[in-house]
Amino acid sequence: MNSTRGVPLTVHPHPSLQPYADAWTHSIEAISALVLPLTEGEWNRATPCPGWSVRDVVSHIIGIECEQLGDPRPIHTVARDLRHVVDEFTRYMEVQVDVRRHHTAPEMTSELEYTVIRRARQLRNEKRDPATMVRGPLGEQVTLEMALRLRAFDVWIHEQDLRAALGVPGNWDSPGAYVTRDLLLAGLPKVVAKLAGAPANSAVVLDVHGPLEFMRTVRVDAQGRGTVDKTPSLGPAVTLTLDWETYVRLAAGRVRPHAVADRVKIEGDEALAAAILTHFAVTP
Repeated sequence: MNSTRGVPLTVHPHPSLQPYADAWTHSIEAISALVLPLTEGEWNRATPCPGWSVRDVVSHIIGIECEQLGDPRPIHTVARDLRHVVDEFTRYMEVQVDVRRHHTAPEMTSELEYTVIRRARQLRNEKRDPATMVRGPLGEQVTLEMALRLRAFDVWIHEQDLRAALGVPGNWDSPGAYVTRDLLLAGLPKVVAKLAGAPANSAVVLDVHGPLEFMRTVRVDAQGRGTVDKTPSLGPAVTLTLDWETYVRLAAGRVRPHAVADRVKIEGDEALAAAILTHFAVTP
């Protein structure tokens, strides 16, 4: 496939898909490189993703990519005693993981490689309009562009899960990191205005430093609706200052606020800040 070994994967003819194809390719190749040399025991290491081992994370990636290819979902019943399976969403996601729970390392790496080859070929030959409605991760209908954006986000997040489990940090500023930043930021207005209950006509500033540096302001209007923009606020109700890794871990639900309290600087209304951090996770 022309997306492996560092050769860019080119999507035709819609350039709006290209950034997501690039990000997906970069992360999926990083994942393949990470897991190829692993011993059987290393596949069982716990990751920051609740309840999932290295094998489970890779199984999830394989399963979702297969579904994007149009493969049928496995007919499989997930055991009722899995502590991390807490609702229908997690049960749905667990199916592709549970069916591979006893696969060997060679079985995992060979299926991953074959799935990536198939998906890269599909993307390389993609000629549909980005607005075409396709199957999303839960079987719902989303646009082709959103589906690929979500895949770029998901594989980068799980690349970081695997890196954390294996002690191989990196790629905090890769193409997938930028896709992730924008997708996580899109969830901030709901966190601040609705879930945390920031008052009308207030503003909350997020100041992030590290491999990705950015500042965003969430503004709550008179009707209590939130929006996010790049312009600074002169008198924010709260300013949260934190590093990019901590932001990702909080927003992706990989860590609780109290566990990283020393890495988050709070200025302003501490009660509102606590409410924002409590609801900070925007991924299931």
